[in-house]
Amino acid sequence: MPVSNPDQAGYLELIRTNANFRRVWIGHLISLLGDWFNTIALYTLVAELTGSPFALGAVFLSKMLPSALAAPIAGVLVDRWNRRRVMIGTDLLRAVVVLGFLLIDERGDVPLLYLLAALQIVIGTPFRPAKSASVPNITTPRELLTANALSSATWSMLLALGAALGGFATAWLGTDTVFLLDSATYLVSAWFIWRSTIPQDTAPPSEEGIVASAFREVSEGWRHLRTHPAIGRIALAKASWALGGGALVYMLTLLGSELSPGSEAIGIGLLFSARGIGTGIGPILARAWFKDQRVWPAVLGICIILSGIGYVSVGVLPWTYAVAIFITLAHMPSGANWVLSTVLLQERTADRFRGRVFANEWLLVMTADAIAILSASLLLELGVFDLRTLFLMFAGLQVMCGLLWMWQVVPRERLWFATQ
Repeated sequence: MPVSNPDQAGYLELIRTNANFRRVWIGHLISLLGDWFNTIALYTLVAELTGSPFALGAVFLSKMLPSALAAPIAGVLVDRWNRRRVMIGTDLLRAVVVLGFLLIDERGDVPLLYLLAALQIVIGTPFRPAKSASVPNITTPRELLTANALSSATWSMLLALGAALGGFATAWLGTDTVFLLDSATYLVSAWFIWRSTIPQDTAPPSEEGIVASAFREVSEGWRHLRTHPAIGRIALAKASWALGGGALVYMLTLLGSELSPGSEAIGIGLLFSARGIGTGIGPILARAWFKDQRVWPAVLGICIILSGIGYVSVGVLPWTYAVAIFITLAHMPSGANWVLSTVLLQERTADRFRGRVFANEWLLVMTADAIAILSASLLLELGVFDLRTLFLMFAGLQVMCGLLWMWQVVPRERLWFATQ
């Protein structure tokens, strides 16, 4: 495994010369734009229909818990089935499901909204590990970090653009139009991925029954993390951020409503846009500054700490739109953490296990997110703490997670690199 690769492909070079990556990237780019429109519309719709912090938190949970539960099986599908077809199938099915949101127009329909949101996420759960597992197979070693940095920057750019535009589109055009647009973007994504070629090292077919085979392969995925500590450690990087970060992102929706009363969609959209700008800048800086992988584990921990410090600032400063600057600063290191940990997992994991490793990593992230959001939403609903206090509490928790990473993980990583 390379520990340093100064000869990295450029962004334009990658897009211009690698047709398969370009097609997958463009398809995902378009569907992400629709997803962020959809997300802001859902948050706004629930806030307007219920006015409840817990009901809003339940939107997050309806997306995260089903994804966490489906992730291990999704990993098996990604390692067993053709990843290109998996991504196309999930796009087509989600294009149909999101049309169900058109039926939501009163408070009594909110349970249906949760059900549809959960179904949309469960169907889409295989997409993320399929895409992450495919990137090393459609890029060269000198393109891999660039591809991941570009993918993360794209996610962030679409978060910044989609959240801001989604807020204005929801306020001006209404939620129904936004849901129709989201459905259309899935169809466009499926078309681009259909035009790509994605090789993979698929595991040989099993003679066991489907259920027995699935349980065995899920167990193999977890066993792979346990028996390969260098993989298992890095699979915890994103979850370590999410233990505090999940609640902090959820609370941005409430802060956005406070900043823009009567136009909640615009306030939420602008704060999520600031988050997207930060997560886009961070990976670009990390790619430029940290070319030696031996420092990456320490960088991951420092990023978690810096992200928490950024949100401490949000908790102590007066709440005006100026806090968007500190939200951007808080998410620059979170974006770097995401990309560097992804590249390490891609390089350390054999192709036939890669889908399950990324799916299990996603399960850990979603579980951490769900615990944080459930805790924060209940504390707010019950009036135990106010919003500003919770920002400080979960920001402090994030700093502690980063310090724990520096204490427990970084020394083990130094020893591991010394043996390579």
